[in-house]
Amino acid sequence: MATEAADLTRPSARARVLVRGAFDLHVHVAPDVPPRRIDDVTLARRFAELGLAGVALKSHYTSTAERAQIVSSLVPGVEAVGTLTLNSAVGGMNALAVEIAAREGARIVWMPTVDSPAETAGRTEPEPGDKVPQWARLQHELRGLGLGVEPVHVTDPDGRLLPETHDVLHAIARHGLILATGHLGRDDTFAVVDGALAAGVARIVVTHPEFPCQDFSIPDQVALAERGCLLERCFTTPHSGKASWERVYEGVRAVGVERTLFSSDLGNPDYPAVEHGLALWADRLVGAGFDEDEVREMIVLRSRQLAEAV
Repeated sequence: MATEAADLTRPSARARVLVRGAFDLHVHVAPDVPPRRIDDVTLARRFAELGLAGVALKSHYTSTAERAQIVSSLVPGVEAVGTLTLNSAVGGMNALAVEIAAREGARIVWMPTVDSPAETAGRTEPEPGDKVPQWARLQHELRGLGLGVEPVHVTDPDGRLLPETHDVLHAIARHGLILATGHLGRDDTFAVVDGALAAGVARIVVTHPEFPCQDFSIPDQVALAERGCLLERCFTTPHSGKASWERVYEGVRAVGVERTLFSSDLGNPDYPAVEHGLALWADRLVGAGFDEDEVREMIVLRSRQLAEAV
């Protein structure tokens, strides 16, 4: 059944019902620097039509807190969640950026993504025939303009958290924000998670643990879950072939339903429609043998617990 679902880009009616009331806490939509499939207001209206509760607006380059408030006011019944990603464009490990975004209403802070030291495509000249992600093409373009885009480090050469990382974590804790690990590599992720727990951060999400620049082993995923983290499985990771669907299911079964969150990470123009993402996950999960109660817990209950806790 899971094999039959491999080419589907539109979810079943059953899946639509299963995910009603959910938040998709990881999407990339316009306005943005790279081209996106849909804009935030149109997406919110589609969410309202489908009975989805809300969406977290992610940008690699700027805070989305102010626009999230506007989207929420324009589309009754759908809550847009503002976020901040700590890449070079906002000053990297910049506690002031976190403080301002929090005061603007942001509720999720991602560690570096495109500027993570683990992400090298934007800093390594591609070979002929290489498929270069759109974010990496932008990095090369910026560098060509003389705008140095350096990796944003969270630790020193000995693996200890930098003072500015501690400042960021304390700001996240002070405002009760959700910390997401972004594209940090394995060692940096564990250092940040342990530092966040020590700082009093209550909600930590490990972003797409199967993603190539991270590719956490199953024992590492279990160790992070045992620390209280949620493991966020993003639809685009297996959909784009960066990991197998079975690899995702293996991780879910290892850490347990109670430590698993599903989101889409959709918005790339070449991927399925953003509003289909959670329901496409539901079809996949049912096809893989998870029962409907488990699917609703991982997609609906877990996302609502996060979104409504801040």
